[in-house]
Amino acid sequence: MKRYLIAGLLVWVPLGVTVMVIKLLVGIMDQTLLWLPEPYRPEALLGFHVPGLGVVLSVIIVLGTGVVVANLFGRKLVEVWENILARIPLVRTIYASVKQILETVFSSGQSFRKVLLVEYPRRGLWTLAFQSSTTQGEAQIKTGQEMINVFIPTTPNPTSGFFIMVPRSDVVELDMNVDDGLKMIISAGVMVPEWKQAPGGAKAIPATDV
Repeated sequence: MKRYLIAGLLVWVPLGVTVMVIKLLVGIMDQTLLWLPEPYRPEALLGFHVPGLGVVLSVIIVLGTGVVVANLFGRKLVEVWENILARIPLVRTIYASVKQILETVFSSGQSFRKVLLVEYPRRGLWTLAFQSSTTQGEAQIKTGQEMINVFIPTTPNPTSGFFIMVPRSDVVELDMNVDDGLKMIISAGVMVPEWKQAPGGAKAIPATDV
């Protein structure tokens, strides 16, 4: 009986959580329809509510914004807008930080795409980490070593964690993909991805440049 109960929960609980999350996201996106004048909202035109139209509107707004800011005139508008935000003390800090993070992630195709093994929090203890980028400039000059930016997520919430800079020689790059790495971290090591050992045994592979 216990085995059947657990097997049923493993089917329905993930499905239920997935449905709730999608419903929440669609509901949030549908709030963007309130930006439209009331006579032009889908409920007024169609006579009934269609869930999910907010997602379509959000995608159209994002794409339209991208088209506008991709040209010279649009870039000038963004520059004026950012100059205005830079004059607001709290807003400028949040806006600049978020924008810098997004620019870093989108400008580097390899960011957070490599699962690493690093000795942390001390020698002899190993933990999973993700390579965010390689360090350039003062860190390498001061230490005399080639350094790698590494993000170490926490369990069971991988959105928080620690940022450390590790010498390239102390990093082991794994064949594990990011999805499997996140599953292992969230499950506190319960879900361990399968791995077929290559002939000759495993060996440490230095992380490559981003």
